[in-house]
Amino acid sequence: MFIPWRNSCPTVSDRMTLIEERKTMFKSGFVTIIGRPNVGKSTLMNNMLGEKISIMSDKPQTTRNKIMTVYTDDEAQIIFIDTPGIHRPKNKLGEFMNTEVDSALEEMDVLIMITDEYDKVGPGDEFIIDKIKDLKCKKILILNKIDLFDRDAALRIASEFEKYKVFDDILPISAINMVGVDALIKLIIKYLKPGPMYFPADYITDRPERFIVSEIIREKALMYLQDEVPHGIAVEVEEMKERKNRDLVDIRANILCEKKSHKSIIIGREGRKIKGIGKSAREDIERLLGSQVNLQLFVKVSENWRDDFYRLKTLGYFK
Repeated sequence: MFIPWRNSCPTVSDRMTLIEERKTMFKSGFVTIIGRPNVGKSTLMNNMLGEKISIMSDKPQTTRNKIMTVYTDDEAQIIFIDTPGIHRPKNKLGEFMNTEVDSALEEMDVLIMITDEYDKVGPGDEFIIDKIKDLKCKKILILNKIDLFDRDAALRIASEFEKYKVFDDILPISAINMVGVDALIKLIIKYLKPGPMYFPADYITDRPERFIVSEIIREKALMYLQDEVPHGIAVEVEEMKERKNRDLVDIRANILCEKKSHKSIIIGREGRKIKGIGKSAREDIERLLGSQVNLQLFVKVSENWRDDFYRLKTLGYFK
């Protein structure tokens, strides 16, 4: 917009006009991210934000809770909702995770479905498409991990997804390498309507530090543990306290597992595994909190906690 200048100074009226026009140009809205387990939802969200909020691992069903994060720039504020991978539940924890997905689909402006399928549209993606096809919002399909496939494979699978007539756009990206991520943000902003800034510009997530700390510890445990253990662990932070007059935070946390045999696996020979988990987690937590951390980890057996409603509630999975 060109503003006429008088004696090199804008009038009060000119400034008010510019302010009002900026208000009408600014956009905001809610964007839900869904997909099968382990397709890169959390990686994408973290890299769009430039901050690590959702934990990541190569184990499926890593994300268990719905997590809200906020991206803000000069043009827009995007409120992202990262969801657990959609799967067939085998216990109450799995039922809770699917409930988190359902609640995230209730109100949104844009839906992003992520897939890493380049061969054919599988039953998992078909299930999700059937779940979202009637939702009244813009829908973007993300073909993630494009760096692992050639252009012909991307074109072929895109044409297969187009046959469902569900998506407004299909975009190939590599979330981990940030290929196509800027284009995705621009596409989201294109679909958003003019709206207010719901949160301060430096606001990132609705999750408290204690939750993020527990998730960091669980992420490191996933890195260190064998395949049969990760689904059966949870982390509860018993204490998180900053020492007076010292740049040090004391954290005491329990890693819960379902079997005694799993406890010995988590601890490892001569305690090496639990020490490795603690050292790796402490480094990330110190970056998060901006202070030194004294982290104490303990392993406790809580049999069948994934099917224990009361235990799940104390861990924050049900309200």
